[in-house]
Amino acid sequence: MEIRYYGHSTFELAEGDTSVLIDPFLTGNPKASIAADELNPTTILVTHGHGDHVGDVVPIARRTGAPVLAIVELAGEFGAEDGVNAMDVNLGGTVEFDWGWARLVPAWHTSTTPKGTVNTPAGLVINFAGTTVYHLGDTALFSDLALVGKRTPIDCALMCIGGHYTMDRHDAVDAVELVGASTVIPCHYNTFPPIETDAHAFKADVESRTSSKVIVLDPGQTHQA
Repeated sequence: MEIRYYGHSTFELAEGDTSVLIDPFLTGNPKASIAADELNPTTILVTHGHGDHVGDVVPIARRTGAPVLAIVELAGEFGAEDGVNAMDVNLGGTVEFDWGWARLVPAWHTSTTPKGTVNTPAGLVINFAGTTVYHLGDTALFSDLALVGKRTPIDCALMCIGGHYTMDRHDAVDAVELVGASTVIPCHYNTFPPIETDAHAFKADVESRTSSKVIVLDPGQTHQA
């Protein structure tokens, strides 16, 4: 299974012809490594409604027919768009797919869409091709992160480290300890000046304090999970 990083918080989990696209923000993203019209996902998953996470959801969903999974209020906004098949779920809910399953878990953040829909932000626990991946969304550090992997141990965590709008790289080290993932891939950093940080310093701190391994991916790079 491949974990492809396209910049900011956009990832694709892929195996063969099946792929899951997470938080597609490519148009207007200065760090994007791919154009939205180059992607053909099987499913689209969304953590929350800010523009830097939902930017290309609707055009990709219309073009490909891929269903979009998001929290109830956000799914309602997507579903009101012509040609978009939206699937709603709420915190704690799990949805089964041919490729595995996805569950929404809490994230401490805010979320209002560019159209004004207020919604609750979330993280995504995704079991894809037998590998469990946790995309933390845009969370701050909070102690209940320790509960996420208690039911299903996390193989790989996709973790925000940029600060300003999310936890910074220092809080993220504590988050790694709480989540307990075997592998951590940092994201949501260096896209814009307020969230510039040193991912390699984060890697050094994590690997000196925990048993987790940090994989720093540049946009366009892939990790074989």
